[in-house]
Amino acid sequence: MKVVLFCGGLGMRMREDAASAPKPMAMIGDRPLLWHVMRYYAHFGHTEFVLCLGYGAAAVKDYFLRYDETRSNDFNLTGGGRDVRLFSSDITDWSITFIDTGLTATIGERLARVRPYVADEPMFLANYADTLTDAPLPELLDRFAVGDATASLLAVPVRSTHHVLDVGPDDRVDRIRPLADLMQWENGGYFILRPEIFAELRAGEDLVPHAFDRLLAGRRLMAQPYTGFWRAADTFKDRAELEELYRSARCPWMLWDANRGTAAAADRETAEAGGPVARPGAPALAR
Repeated sequence: MKVVLFCGGLGMRMREDAASAPKPMAMIGDRPLLWHVMRYYAHFGHTEFVLCLGYGAAAVKDYFLRYDETRSNDFNLTGGGRDVRLFSSDITDWSITFIDTGLTATIGERLARVRPYVADEPMFLANYADTLTDAPLPELLDRFAVGDATASLLAVPVRSTHHVLDVGPDDRVDRIRPLADLMQWENGGYFILRPEIFAELRAGEDLVPHAFDRLLAGRRLMAQPYTGFWRAADTFKDRAELEELYRSARCPWMLWDANRGTAAAADRETAEAGGPVARPGAPALAR
């Protein structure tokens, strides 16, 4: 199944200066956010990618044109450095289509501009290039496939450290609560789409909310609530948290790497303590 990734935005909250690479190219460990998102999809067998480029397109193109497999794979070196034999590979079986979708285009406009590359697909995947999760993608696809919705999105709990106030008529605060306690859901991306979505796209409008708003009347928008791991790298603080998870080998989104997953790290700690090793299954979708 083809995967459309939106990686052409300015990402102002992540930029250090005007020459910064686009947000999806921010590094987590030895690889950029974009690679981590693509590797998640590839883990489930979805290796045909369409990249919607814009700001920083050259950085994205150059990264893959000069891709070095040895950064994230074990290998054998012989012949004084002339011969490299990889023990595994990341992108050998990937197909990546690079499409310039404009510097100022909305997500909806970027999706419309890559229509020729996915319109013949019964279903296709789409996502922001800067959000990470360990959501069980096959389950998401199965639930969507049996219904008649045009679009599906991952619904995740609001992640915010802000607080909301209950204010009385005398302007005195009656209650302070974390925003997360309101049990609201936010758009977590990881879209599953049918080609009918293209009929809802308009120039100058966005996928969310404009196109999705038009799906509501016919109840053609599906939410798949998920309470497991999900992170958006919107700020430097977000990126620092992801980097810390990577350094501590607790990377729930890296389902393809047993050495860095949460379960693997917990196993090591338990084994070192001399206790039994538990291997829980993947987090379930919220029902």
